[in-house]
Amino acid sequence: MAPPILKLDDIRLSFGGTPLLAGAHLQVEPGDRICLVGRNGSGKSTLMKIAAGLAEAQSGEIFRHPSITLRYLHQAPDFDGFDTVRAYAEAGLGPGDDPYRVAYLLEHLGLSGDEDPASLSGGEARRAALARVMAPEPDILLLDEPTNHLDLTTIEWLEGELTRSRSAIVVISHDRRFLEKVSNATVWLDRGLSRRLDRGFGAFEAWRDKILEEEEIEQHKLGKEIQREEHWLRYGVTARRKRNMRRLGALQDLRARHRGHKGPQGTLQATVSEGRESGKLVIEAEKIAKRYGDRTIVAPFSLRVHRGDCIGLIGPNGAGKTTLLKMLTGQLSPDEGVVKLGTNLEIATLDQRREDLDLDATLAHYLTDGRGENLLVNGEQRHVTGYMKEFLFQPEQARTPIRNLSGGERARLMLARILARPVNLLILDEPTNDLDIETLDLLQEIVAGFSGTVLLVSHDRDFLDRTVTSTIAPANPDAPDGRWIEYAGGYSDMMAQRNGAAEEKRRQERAEKAKAPAEMSAGPAKAKGKLSFKQKFALENLPKEMAKAQAGIAAREAKMADAALFARDPQGFSRLAAEMETLRASLAAMEEEWLELEMLREELEG
Repeated sequence: MAPPILKLDDIRLSFGGTPLLAGAHLQVEPGDRICLVGRNGSGKSTLMKIAAGLAEAQSGEIFRHPSITLRYLHQAPDFDGFDTVRAYAEAGLGPGDDPYRVAYLLEHLGLSGDEDPASLSGGEARRAALARVMAPEPDILLLDEPTNHLDLTTIEWLEGELTRSRSAIVVISHDRRFLEKVSNATVWLDRGLSRRLDRGFGAFEAWRDKILEEEEIEQHKLGKEIQREEHWLRYGVTARRKRNMRRLGALQDLRARHRGHKGPQGTLQATVSEGRESGKLVIEAEKIAKRYGDRTIVAPFSLRVHRGDCIGLIGPNGAGKTTLLKMLTGQLSPDEGVVKLGTNLEIATLDQRREDLDLDATLAHYLTDGRGENLLVNGEQRHVTGYMKEFLFQPEQARTPIRNLSGGERARLMLARILARPVNLLILDEPTNDLDIETLDLLQEIVAGFSGTVLLVSHDRDFLDRTVTSTIAPANPDAPDGRWIEYAGGYSDMMAQRNGAAEEKRRQERAEKAKAPAEMSAGPAKAKGKLSFKQKFALENLPKEMAKAQAGIAAREAKMADAALFARDPQGFSRLAAEMETLRASLAAMEEEWLELEMLREELEG
């Protein structure tokens, strides 16, 4: 095992009352891909800032290898003093770092570098911050919610870039699929303590549930032991006083352990306050279109939304998802076509920009609209503090200003307000941003079980797969041209349909290419309807060459799986990576050639 390059031991931090961190640990070794998980407010971002040296613990030991470089991705980057995005990104480079990396990253993140930082959107600001921290290729990369405000294309590119990176990575994210793809270890921060699992996020939830189940069993056993000791105390035979006092002291210790146990944070039990039943046809759009200048945002597009549908909208940032959503809900008039809204609609919207939040208002004032201490939920009067508990807020937080809440707590508060109001059409614009895994599970259950209609904009692939009945996406995701297509099912279903269509198109193109040589060739091969000697030789030997290439790739992947390889032999690691890319390109070319020859053989023999 390689020695750690970053180590935090017994980190403790309290802001009064219950400690935020009560003995947390974090150890990073070369090659680690650690996902840091836990409930909103559990201290994940605080622990990461302590690791980065941006916050101080009240006690504990911190070791950073003196020769390492470390970069931290802020949730809210500071662009003060920078005239362009390129200048901001290049400021993150160290002596000897390659400035070309900045240009490479900005290009792949969809930025030119000449943008004014003051005019960036949330997604553009996150991309600029990613370019700044990734460009130096640091030894340790600390990423706090890197996928927030990023579109699916960029998220998938980021997954590949982090997988190929030589940096050790610690990442906080709500995106299940992203964590599954980039992590090889999991650190769970829970009730101030940390536990480590040397497996990726895919194994986390089963491991967590097992730990909580064992903890519950242990507490049950402790309760039974206390009952036995109390029975002895009341009815047992009197023995020597010294022995009795010792046993009484042990009983008091058991009681203290039982009282001092802090169970896991509760689970959300909220349900949506469903309004009147809407008409069967909720939205009907006929050939609607929208243009801004010469740019077409929505080409003529038609859609019928029925009661009970859950429709997801996905696409690159700037493709026009929000514009299309506003046209479908009547907030924006189309340049062409007509939108008809159904009857009895009661609409609630969760906006990704959180513009509905007055940061100076208290939680109670926000939930009740300033109308006293009660609110109406599902036709029943509820006291605001009791309703807050369902969303894991403590009664004493009722008078807390919203600006004091974390990003995840603000998202949970907005969810609480929306779910308290009668609604039969939910508009959710990036609802998963900043939510922890448990709250995401609740939101998924609410959306899946909602009898009304849902329009959902999201880049969370797992959430889309679990909730939506159909998906609307650009016809050309790489270069959106205003054409939109509705696919049945979630994100994975959409990709399967797209891949199937693309494969069919490639098959037709290969068939056309295979026909051309057969029709144009002259000589005995054509007359006899046979392959040439060279073609036969290639058809017979290509499978052997492909098998060799596959074996070479597998052998190099096995060597690179050694987490200590990069620290031990960085040049060897880079050489293996380059060889593997060459072999993969060669394998793809051989597969393409073999498939064309096989189709030609079938054509000549058929």
